[in-house]
Amino acid sequence: MSGVRVAAPVAADLPAEPAPTRSERVGGPLARWSAARRQQRVAGDEAFTAFVVDAAPRLRRVAYLMCRDWHLAQDLTQITFTRMYASWNRIWPTANLDAYSRRVLINAVSDAMTRRSRTEVVLAEPPEPAARPAAGGSTELQVALLQALAEFPVRDRAVLVLRYWEDQSVQTVAEILGITTSAVKMCSMRALQRLRTVLGEDFPIS
Repeated sequence: MSGVRVAAPVAADLPAEPAPTRSERVGGPLARWSAARRQQRVAGDEAFTAFVVDAAPRLRRVAYLMCRDWHLAQDLTQITFTRMYASWNRIWPTANLDAYSRRVLINAVSDAMTRRSRTEVVLAEPPEPAARPAAGGSTELQVALLQALAEFPVRDRAVLVLRYWEDQSVQTVAEILGITTSAVKMCSMRALQRLRTVLGEDFPIS
């Protein structure tokens, strides 16, 4: 009708917005997403803890064979777990954790060897019984092997440790070190020849 004006409603005239129900507060999309994320973190942390308990002894053994120092081996193992935890949620569901952890460890060893003073003297100790190569041998042979390994480049040392102490396949060693299987075979052959030169032709690993 002409001449009639309807006043615009003001905030005080509007009905109050109803408070969200408990189901809306608890079961909304954001709440469900947050709950799922919490469950995922809990599951991931539990899986990581179980992995650390299982993998720590063998990673520490590999680290020792690479550096001949139990204290440094422990530090390198901790560094490995720290680096893995930083990307755990990404790698945990799909990665080959054994191979991945050894790769991270070898990289940590390489970094440590680069930084380590060449004048530092490390006394050779016989490794734990589980660290012996498959071919067996006396404690004297173990010490001789460790002393010889210390003179090798890190990659050649890693090939020997992974192949003959850890009994890993050529393919697995190649995956761990990020090199070809041909490179693994060449490194292995070169390193074994050098060991035989140092230890004699009766050296038992073939």
